[in-house]
Amino acid sequence: MKKILAVVIASIMLFAVIPSVNVCAATFDIDFETETFDIDFETECKSLYLENLDTGIVVYQKGADERRYPASTTKIMTYIITAENVKDLKNTYVTIKESTLKLLEGTGSSVAGLEAGEKLSVYQLLHCLMIPSGNDAAIVLADHIGGGSIQKFVDMMNSKAEELGCKSTHFANPHGLNDPNHYTTVSDMAKITKYALKMPEFESISNMTSSDCLGEDRYLITTNSMIDQTRGGKYYYEYAKGIKTGSTGNDSGYCLVSTAEKDGYTYLCVAYGAKYENEETEEYYENGAMIDSKNLYEWAFDNLKIKTVIDKNDLVKEVDLRFAWNKDSLQLSPAETYSTILPDDIQMSSIDRVYDLPESIEAPVKAGDKIGTVTLSYANQKLGTVDLIASETVERSELLIAFDFLQKMVTSLWFMITVVVIVGFFLVYMILAALYNRKKKNQRPVKKYRKF
Repeated sequence: MKKILAVVIASIMLFAVIPSVNVCAATFDIDFETETFDIDFETECKSLYLENLDTGIVVYQKGADERRYPASTTKIMTYIITAENVKDLKNTYVTIKESTLKLLEGTGSSVAGLEAGEKLSVYQLLHCLMIPSGNDAAIVLADHIGGGSIQKFVDMMNSKAEELGCKSTHFANPHGLNDPNHYTTVSDMAKITKYALKMPEFESISNMTSSDCLGEDRYLITTNSMIDQTRGGKYYYEYAKGIKTGSTGNDSGYCLVSTAEKDGYTYLCVAYGAKYENEETEEYYENGAMIDSKNLYEWAFDNLKIKTVIDKNDLVKEVDLRFAWNKDSLQLSPAETYSTILPDDIQMSSIDRVYDLPESIEAPVKAGDKIGTVTLSYANQKLGTVDLIASETVERSELLIAFDFLQKMVTSLWFMITVVVIVGFFLVYMILAALYNRKKKNQRPVKKYRKF
């Protein structure tokens, strides 16, 4: 019996000092989904795409993934391939070949007026490409970089589009003249343009309204009325910057890729497929691509603002804490501050928060440990998911762990069985001992006394 009791006591002491296992919170992937808003005006373009470049959030789109003829906005990709394959734009020269210029005969192309035999820098040719939308500059650059093969240059354009994640884009030429195999979408062109903005000189050249890089007698004038205060008329928009116009008549309609900056906010707009010409009256429509872009910019600047939805310094939730001395809950805070574009008049109370947390966690906990997540939504549309982390470090109490184990042990079925067995053994022992003592007593010898 002494051995049995010793084993039981030793087992209790052994389990009491086994370290507890920390609760591991599940890992949740952050999924920042595209958010769009309704506008309060009619648009002319078949496809539109408006993105806030400060946050990467698409705030409006229409027919964003429908294939369109890009017309001369194609030249944005032409610029990219050129800039990536010419190390020194200003000191690399190209001799204009007559055979190359003849490729455009009869196409009705917009040209910069390049002349066969003249020698121009790639930097000059990029001005001719982007400002007056010179198809001659596009084909000269393609011939030069393709080593005499324009098709090789086009193949490079398509490879780059695939690299940038474009899903519905295929180029057939470097200038944008219509071809059944020459198409893109406004969402794809946005990807291409954002990449182009990283290219040397792209932003400055595409925002020029004029240039005398070919000489004062060959002045280059922009086709983009939206940035031209002198000649832009009603299309001029003081906050617009660049980038590229395009049109091949009714096939493509009016097209425009532009950016605009105001009050610290920057937007990119791609507008495709505005009506071009009334075929019955032969009258030209207003440039709906420019009108839509201007209206979208004004709507965004007036109605949308970057707002902090949840701040990393805030304590947003608490969770039950076990095995910490004199502390039964743990405060949680966001792992990062989350901001997004929202309507300017929105109340933060209208942001829905859905928490995914364990019922409780066990000490020890380190400040910064991920405990769960909170998913943020507005008007039934998911904004994003943010990790929630421990706001402080809390040590573990071994004494509380021992007490917890003892509490669980004494209420467990096996413990009760063990106690019953031990008590049973003890009772049997006591009974046997009593019987033994009685028997022994009865066996004592009787003393005989002598009679006198």
